[in-house]
Amino acid sequence: MSSEHYARAEEPRAVSFPPISLASSATVSNFINRDLSLIEFFVRVLEEAQDPGIPLLERLKFIAILASNLDEFFMIRVSGLKERLGLEAGPPIDGISTRELLSHIRTRVSGLVDEQMRCLRFDLLPALSAAGISIKSIDSLTNDERCKADKYFRERIYPLLTPQAVDPTHPFPYISGGSINLGLRAKPAFRHKRLRGFARVAEEFFVRVKIPSSVPRFISFGSATTFVLVEDLISVNITDLVPDAVQGSCFAFRITRDADIEVREAETADLLEAMEENLKLRRFGDVVRLAVDKNMPHEMTEYLSDSLAILPEDIYAIDGPLDASAFFEISDIDRPDLKDRPISHAVPKQLAAAGSIFDAIAQNDILLHHPYMPYSLITDFIREAVDDPDVLAIKMCLYRMGAESPIAPLLIKASEQGKQVTVLIEIKARFDEANNIEWAKRLERAGVHVIYGLVGLKTHCKTTLIVRRELGKLVRYIHVATGNYNPDTSAFYTDLSLLTANNLVGEDATELFNYLTVYSQRTGFRELVVAPIYLRQKMIELIRREIGHIRQGGTGRIIAKMNRLADAELVNTLYEASQAGVEIDLIVRGICTLRPGVPGLSDNIRVRSVVGRLLEHSRVYFFGNGGQPEVFTGSSDWMPRNLDRRVEVLVPVHDPRIRNYLCGEFLAAYLKDNVKARVLRSDGIYERVARNSGELDFDSQLSFQEMANIVQFEKAQ
Repeated sequence: MSSEHYARAEEPRAVSFPPISLASSATVSNFINRDLSLIEFFVRVLEEAQDPGIPLLERLKFIAILASNLDEFFMIRVSGLKERLGLEAGPPIDGISTRELLSHIRTRVSGLVDEQMRCLRFDLLPALSAAGISIKSIDSLTNDERCKADKYFRERIYPLLTPQAVDPTHPFPYISGGSINLGLRAKPAFRHKRLRGFARVAEEFFVRVKIPSSVPRFISFGSATTFVLVEDLISVNITDLVPDAVQGSCFAFRITRDADIEVREAETADLLEAMEENLKLRRFGDVVRLAVDKNMPHEMTEYLSDSLAILPEDIYAIDGPLDASAFFEISDIDRPDLKDRPISHAVPKQLAAAGSIFDAIAQNDILLHHPYMPYSLITDFIREAVDDPDVLAIKMCLYRMGAESPIAPLLIKASEQGKQVTVLIEIKARFDEANNIEWAKRLERAGVHVIYGLVGLKTHCKTTLIVRRELGKLVRYIHVATGNYNPDTSAFYTDLSLLTANNLVGEDATELFNYLTVYSQRTGFRELVVAPIYLRQKMIELIRREIGHIRQGGTGRIIAKMNRLADAELVNTLYEASQAGVEIDLIVRGICTLRPGVPGLSDNIRVRSVVGRLLEHSRVYFFGNGGQPEVFTGSSDWMPRNLDRRVEVLVPVHDPRIRNYLCGEFLAAYLKDNVKARVLRSDGIYERVARNSGELDFDSQLSFQEMANIVQFEKAQ
């Protein structure tokens, strides 16, 4: 591995990072390819890392976020495209073949990673060093630092390492996905005599050293803010581990494996057991990407690609540290001066003044906007239900819980107190399967009625039903949210929670849980809009109703905020609405396959994406309805998987105070944003919002922090 500094002081040369066409040259499709659209979201994440107006450690965090996003992209999307290569029966709907798409992905990702490394090496690391946080090369250490580093290696790393030689008696080893490995050449200083039954040791052979996950990626000694990368420290001490190592032949590499391994639910008798087996199989998924040190010799790269059975186009040479997601460790350093100011939380006046959360909800519906309003309010809601002797039943849908979930222990406590507790845990929630399986077992042991959803569907809705005895009657309290019951992610996801005691919503919530627990056949609900039963049809009906208002001489207006838009039928219906004259604004964080602003097709559609400090995760759908607006919030995006292959829930917002807030302040803030918003062009590329002369900066996320949240609904009336 090169001992060259990762952080350099000189300016990088100008490098072009051209956008690529998102449609084939033969025809311009009405749809932007979803995978290339997702890469454009990654570009927007990188732009946050490049923004000098953002505190240094926050910028470094975006470098790590991008690396993590790319890992998942290869594990899921690229792996799926590779599987489809041999099954290609014709071009996808956006007019691009799978092979051509994979070529475009490689071109775009290679340029993106090059820019990521330039930002890291030429900008962030030198700036951090100037601020007192240094990631040094081994050669730049002082003699005293080098002695301490070598001592650290001998005492705390060396005993954990196991070099694996590859020769006629030792096959190429299994390489785990995501691990950092060192590859090197070894040449014995002597040759064994040929003995009966033993072959002579090869003149030169390959050695692999896996860096254990228990070893910190960044090694600190002496100063708590001076680090070296663990792979560099091992490399310079490699002859202690492999005495016959060839000098200068040690280089880092890392693989990504296919993680999109589906369980065949219809063919299994025990879904929990099948998912546990599925997780074991994921470790052995096909290799879809090999990342190597840029200085690795061609011969070693070729040897690795042959041994891993991958093609040259699957190899990515990185001019910097592999697996930049490790920089989350550095971004967590306690340096408030290099981070965003903590978000100040506010509690709605309605809750602050009430003695009981149930009393507050009984008076009026409550909308919580996280994290500007603390997620602990939801935990408090569940805790009060657990401790309240009048609460008889608690029913919840849990999608992603987190390893340290405070919700699950509360549900266990409720069951132990004799309450009827029913929990639907989605054990197919990708990358959270292990956590969810473990919690499912613990809940079952405590007597909680645990169910795993419907065959062939993921249960993605975030819904809670609490049944309480009041004055001889049973009253239902419902929580419908856009985000998971996971306090960890709630700190950096923007989400909405609606708390209501609306009787019709309560009746629907009861039927929803019956649908999930006994597979009851339903064709619709009175208030809740549920996928896959009716959500697609309802959204299309509402869009076409706006078209009807236009044709009757009125106006049509749609504003929709979501994470992803990639459903062909809904996109075509929006095109139809645009052509009829409906004014449409879409706020889409990530994937968007709709082409806005195409003459004769989508003239009246505008699409923007807001990428900032917080991950935009809230979903709101506004339909003007001729001056009698309808607003919905809930768990669903406009994606085929959400509409057809998941159980999702949207709830109508009936409270006029909340509806006015969502229309007049919430959605309006995102449409006004000229700092963190980017506008989608018809060619699939995003650009910064154009500002008028003298226009003041407006950051939607910052505005929510500064807003007087406690009185927001009173202002919206």
